[in-house]
Amino acid sequence: MRAANSNAPATPAALRPFLPSDTARLAAIFRAAVHELTGEDYDTDQQEAWAAAADDEAAFGARLSQHLTLVAVRDGETVGFLTLKDNSVIDLFYVAPAVAGSGVGAVLCGAAETLAKARGTKALGVDASDTALGFFQKRGYVPQRRNTVPRGDVWLANTTLTKPLDAAPEIVS
Repeated sequence: MRAANSNAPATPAALRPFLPSDTARLAAIFRAAVHELTGEDYDTDQQEAWAAAADDEAAFGARLSQHLTLVAVRDGETVGFLTLKDNSVIDLFYVAPAVAGSGVGAVLCGAAETLAKARGTKALGVDASDTALGFFQKRGYVPQRRNTVPRGDVWLANTTLTKPLDAAPEIVS
């Protein structure tokens, strides 16, 4: 993730649950994050195939509704989201390119870890894109295996990582 463009301290992101009316904005964040943040790791064909997962907004909204989805809001604007599947897997995790690297992702991920642990989960997993791999490793997630995922006529690589949640809390700045 790249740093935010402002020198001013960022307003902390507030979190709230997903509402069906969020679908269009979260689909736009998803597509923008894929197109604007992953170019060093994925080619244009891969980005197009990946971003197409949000083209059917009704299906995208249904996917968000199936799991616990947290929405990050900063200064009244929706700037990111994360879905927690079965209290044990981070399924979707995206921030608006303008706030990448400004702490929004850390707030979302920290909340998911806290919720999963409170719900009795011993370890949290994620299939992280190559772009997000370093973010998760800095938070204590350990790579388990590399994967190739078909999207249309192309393949995307990602890495499955896990983080034990019963360990002492980690301080991340």
